[in-house]
Amino acid sequence: MIVSRAPTRITLGGGGTDLRSYYSKYGGFLIAAGINRYITVLATRRFYDSIRLSYSQMEICNSVDEIEHRIFREALRLTGINKSIELHSTADVPANSGLGSSSSFTVALLNALHTYKRDNISKKNLAEEACHVEIDILGEPIGKQDQYMAAFGGITCLTFDRNGEVLVEPLRITDETLELLESNLLFFFTGKERPASEILKEQDELSKNNDTEMDQNLHQIKDIGLKTREYLEKGQVDMLGDLLHVHWQTKKKRSQKMTDPFIDECYEEARRKGAMGGKLMGAGGGGFFMFYCQNGSKPAVMEVLHRMGLRRERFQIDWDGVRIMLNSRQSSHLDRVPS
Repeated sequence: MIVSRAPTRITLGGGGTDLRSYYSKYGGFLIAAGINRYITVLATRRFYDSIRLSYSQMEICNSVDEIEHRIFREALRLTGINKSIELHSTADVPANSGLGSSSSFTVALLNALHTYKRDNISKKNLAEEACHVEIDILGEPIGKQDQYMAAFGGITCLTFDRNGEVLVEPLRITDETLELLESNLLFFFTGKERPASEILKEQDELSKNNDTEMDQNLHQIKDIGLKTREYLEKGQVDMLGDLLHVHWQTKKKRSQKMTDPFIDECYEEARRKGAMGGKLMGAGGGGFFMFYCQNGSKPAVMEVLHRMGLRRERFQIDWDGVRIMLNSRQSSHLDRVPS
């Protein structure tokens, strides 16, 4: 039995510049953090030749081609495993909640399958394989942020070169800055779920068509990401609140689907109670809100958002990235992986 897990993520600044339609022209940059909400995949040998999959549904298939779940199917094809395996997945957060769970699932799955085959694979190669499955094979209009954060975790700066190369660097902050950052960030689930592709497809098409307004919007977002790194590395944590506010106002202009009257009301109420700034995670439209609040304003912000029906969640930084949590294979069973 093999148990693989990968973290989901939050984005502190620069999100959206990791799409190929943008970074291939201008280069992209963002800062994100892995969090302690995980997607876990269990892989074990199956006695029968068939393939058994368990997720929100259950499938038993005689061939890879029969599999309905697209990521399971393409990951098995990519790794060359085509029979006698059982795969089970669980998630700590709901799908379509803005935390990159789909890509975390892809990374955790590929890690489990490579470990099952006794392959050695780096975190960078896992991230690139996940990008290949989701973007190149399945045609999802998404970027590379989620796959890399699932692989690396930590608080990480990602620079996207025009040729598609990704530079991965840890954010260099003091323990005092980190403690203040974690203390002052509040997270709330809106109760709304929306597939990221609905919004990202619109952004992707406009960028591909060289829409000036979209390009200028993403230039501003990238600059916010760079300033976020600068201020946090200087220990000027409270500047993040101001940057998040500007980020959200800029981000909303990219699509009418980014927000709605209820989301706007929640944001304004939080600001009235003292939140310096905030934004929805991921592509927007629902999912999780992140707010930056100084200590004195946190109780009032929590109270008003709770009254409006939002659910607070406490996230901590995941520093490990993708991991094999258990590998209890017995050599007599798994020395010869089916192919």
